[in-house]
Amino acid sequence: MAKAAILGVGLAMVAGPAIAKKDRSHQAVDLDPDQRGVVSGVGIEGQDLGRMADQMVRDLMANPEISNRATPPRIILDSSDLRNQSSQRIDKDIITDELRGKLMGAARGKMRFVSREFIAAVEQERALKRDGVVDSGTTGLTRATAGADYKLVGKITSLDSRNNDTGMQERLTVISLEMLDLEYGTLVWNGTYKIRRAGADDVVYR
Repeated sequence: MAKAAILGVGLAMVAGPAIAKKDRSHQAVDLDPDQRGVVSGVGIEGQDLGRMADQMVRDLMANPEISNRATPPRIILDSSDLRNQSSQRIDKDIITDELRGKLMGAARGKMRFVSREFIAAVEQERALKRDGVVDSGTTGLTRATAGADYKLVGKITSLDSRNNDTGMQERLTVISLEMLDLEYGTLVWNGTYKIRRAGADDVVYR
């Protein structure tokens, strides 16, 4: 019995530091989304999204074919035609949501944005109005939902390299966005954002 007790104490002493080490954790901290975080790698980071959106908003607002029309163009800006061909996993919505939010703030009525993501909700409400279940609201009835003039399309690509001797890895990520004319099929704007970054840290993007 004494031997068992001694063995138990010994196991506790051996396991104790490991358990304590496992239980230790860092308290969460608030970080500036426009600055590099404490966990970073060679891919697209949070601070890149804001800078990219700012640059592309400036480029779009400087394009007279889009921003200086007498009648504001209607634009579909979502991630449905943004292809991720890069080696990094990324939620494409975070890119288009950031760009749409900043562009809507800067456009100030010079552009109109058409939502196709929630077209089912629009059609359901239109049916309720026309069936007399609800009234026509405050904007009245239209013959059809809004058609779009342009749609944001594009792709994300990357080129990776690694030095097996040093463990250093490098990645060039290119985000290329274009505004597609939905009637003629022509491109009226292109914006390209490049990120080239190197590091030895092995960071997993989710």
